Amino acid sequence: MVYYDPAELSLFIPILMATLFGSLIGIEREMRHKPAGIGTNILICAGACIFAIISARVDPGSPSRIAANILTGVGFIGAGLILKDNDGSVRGLTTAAGIWMAAAIGLAIGYNYYLIAGLGTLIAVFAPRFPGWIHQNGHPK
Repeated sequence: MVYYDPAELSLFIPILMATLFGSLIGIEREMRHKPAGIGTNILICAGACIFAIISARVDPGSPSRIAANILTGVGFIGAGLILKDNDGSVRGLTTAAGIWMAAAIGLAIGYNYYLIAGLGTLIAVFAPRFPGWIHQNGHPK
């Protein structure tokens, strides 16, 4: 017999919120034809949220232990996205930072910091566009 806690259904809301916020970040990246698009950002954001929820419930005395390991793991994924071209230019840094931010947003949602997660999502969606906006409005590179 399978047992589940009816209160567990209330956890669908933060996980779905993390899925939505991760997709917004991913849509921005895909619109600019960058790696780590919708699927990657959803998985990272929702995964971090689930880890936060489980961490807080399984070990309420030390919920930050799992969060610290999430940051390390996502940092490792991000490092694989950063490439240095033959001409010395670096690519993938914003993408790596974006997935790191998606993990932070997922953790914020998992720990019930919804407004911080919303603000983080706005930053993650608009920050990569800011340099292009400056250059389009006549400011030099």
